[in-house]
Amino acid sequence: MARQLQDRAAQAASGDGPVDLCIINTCTVTGKASMQSRQAVRRATRANPNARIVVTGCYAQTAPQEILDIPGVDLVLGNDGKPRIADMVCNRPADPPSAAAAATAMLEDQRMSRSGRTDRARPFLKIQDGCNARCSYCIVPVARGVSRSLPVEDALSSIERLNEAGYPEIVLTGIHLGHYGLDLDPPSNLLSLLKAIRQLQSARRVRLSSIEPQELTGDLIRFVASAAAGPSAICPHFHVPLQSGDDDILRRMNRPYTREFFRELILRIKHHLPDASVGVDVLVGFPGESEAAFENTCALLDELPVTYLHVFPFSRRSGTPADLLPDQVPAAVLKARCRQIRLIGYNKKLEYYTYFINKTLEVVAESIVDADNGWMKGTSANYLPVMFRGRAEQIRTIVPVRIERVDLQGGVTGTVVS
Repeated sequence: MARQLQDRAAQAASGDGPVDLCIINTCTVTGKASMQSRQAVRRATRANPNARIVVTGCYAQTAPQEILDIPGVDLVLGNDGKPRIADMVCNRPADPPSAAAAATAMLEDQRMSRSGRTDRARPFLKIQDGCNARCSYCIVPVARGVSRSLPVEDALSSIERLNEAGYPEIVLTGIHLGHYGLDLDPPSNLLSLLKAIRQLQSARRVRLSSIEPQELTGDLIRFVASAAAGPSAICPHFHVPLQSGDDDILRRMNRPYTREFFRELILRIKHHLPDASVGVDVLVGFPGESEAAFENTCALLDELPVTYLHVFPFSRRSGTPADLLPDQVPAAVLKARCRQIRLIGYNKKLEYYTYFINKTLEVVAESIVDADNGWMKGTSANYLPVMFRGRAEQIRTIVPVRIERVDLQGGVTGTVVS
């Protein structure tokens, strides 16, 4: 959206000066996210009373009237309206999208600008959007629509432009990344795209975002293991949603796998990539989650060699089957269970990080955090956040860093190796 506006001679606001236009891109994946989105809109209207306030994103898609009821909002557009925001706010007529255009609207902004520049040292490239799954707790299919993919040639050309612009790592993202390419004509898939990237050597290194367990195939794991080094290396890092370690809860969630399937998957990853980082999503307090079901989740996580956990308390979303289920877990129990799972995640992360002390990792230097003392932060291929002393010209490059210390908060520090 920013690129489209800048193409029309708009300038990004900075500091505390006057703002003519404020766009809030909202989230609604949980009730808290919706609340935070409303708060962000209200803050924007108070801070910029003379600006035009535009609200878009998933909350705008699912509950436009709730946003229109906030005083000071000028325009509400769902996700399919994002590509037209620049035309609309610059007072240029924009024809309503056709059905075909609306189906791919959420991916239009991924066609990189001519320069390919972005503010991130590790830019995200969204190659897929929408979701065909119907998890009983999830509002995302309503907010994002069906799965649709960026055409292979567009994905490859965007990656090439980012590579030419000097970015050392590209993160491939999607709502349902494992479904990439299945809707294209001819059909493709994520593994084929990764092989093409590798063959063309169109990036320094590539990272995958979250991918569903049943779509993380043996072929894909083995390919990442074979491509973890060299040009267009695939980072040894997987983020795999578990949600629950209890088979009955998984069935109620409409998740298409079992705890044993998940267990074998994680062990398969570590067999082929012993040093790989494996992140896991856990949804705590789903309706009907008994103490025994919760303990099944804890036991599975304790057993598995996972690296870190993203822990989410169950949030009722109107329009989802889980919203109507009986046996909702009390808030106090939910809070205590989340705390227990987060403690497991803390211990797993500390154990994994400590393993790399005295080892050298390839780190993307992302930003300077203390210019006076030369401290920088970056991310290793296996997803360790690393602090080290470096030079400004190392930003957006890959530097070898020997890990020297891990503190009790999980902070990792190291030294650049000549």
